[in-house]
Amino acid sequence: MQRETNTGLGIVKLAAFLAMALAVFTTQAQTAKPSHPTVVFMTDFGHVDDSVPICKGVMLAIEPDLRLVDLTHDVTPFSILEGARFLAGTAPYFPQGTVFAGVVDPGVGSARKAIVALTKRGLYFVVPDNGLLTLVANQDEIVAAHEITNIKWMIGAKLSSTFHGRDIFSPVAAHIAHGEDWTEVGPELAVSSLVRLNVPAASLDGTELAATVIGTDGPFGNLVTNAAKDDFAKLGYALGDKVEASIDGKSFEIPFVKTFSDVPVGSPLFYIDSRGRLGLAVNQGSFAALYPVKIPAPIVISQKVAAK
Repeated sequence: MQRETNTGLGIVKLAAFLAMALAVFTTQAQTAKPSHPTVVFMTDFGHVDDSVPICKGVMLAIEPDLRLVDLTHDVTPFSILEGARFLAGTAPYFPQGTVFAGVVDPGVGSARKAIVALTKRGLYFVVPDNGLLTLVANQDEIVAAHEITNIKWMIGAKLSSTFHGRDIFSPVAAHIAHGEDWTEVGPELAVSSLVRLNVPAASLDGTELAATVIGTDGPFGNLVTNAAKDDFAKLGYALGDKVEASIDGKSFEIPFVKTFSDVPVGSPLFYIDSRGRLGLAVNQGSFAALYPVKIPAPIVISQKVAAK
């Protein structure tokens, strides 16, 4: 009888211990930060000196498990529009919780703000408030923003006036990836107050599509526009049709085709690029070299005229 009682008590104690252990494990699992937090890093620093690895070292010292993805460090120096295009082109492919650190900052050390912005999809952007988020905001609503003023989130009180990539943007990105409360970086900002580049969204008025050439595609010289595939489709053009367009005030009539080889070598074409935007190219050549335009450049495309 005594043995049975002791055995019963032992089972009860074991069950209680297992329940407590399960509760602790569940609580830890719910509060633990995601494994391998990701920072996508973009700058115009290039690779000729130690600027990029210094910034990475700052981030890894704060979050050793950080997964660092290099978007590019070859943004054309000082080109905020190009950086904005790369951020907007890359962001849709990364999951919720990803932190983007973008440093294209010709106004470094000036009165321009350093900020963190959160989008509707749950992506964080740690950037100078100089228009870098213009194209991101056009495709993924910015729902909150804070100015970075909290010294505890920076590399230290003695900030350089010329290397905020190291002193501000890198440590803040790493702290967010580490799982800390991003709103502690500083005071909240009105989303409407954030700086925007003067690049109007593409618009369709029924008879023509007004858009902007926002860049060139890598080394190939293809023109990248902000006109979406669906908006262009509303103009009525089919593959093989000649498209009437004005680019930076110059008139063109260029075929709309599926891919580069659908026109002779050296000939221009309209096509839908891999991001679903209207683009211009030259088969085995450079559109930008043959028909130079100053970016950003307006492009207006007329509706297809019905055959008589």
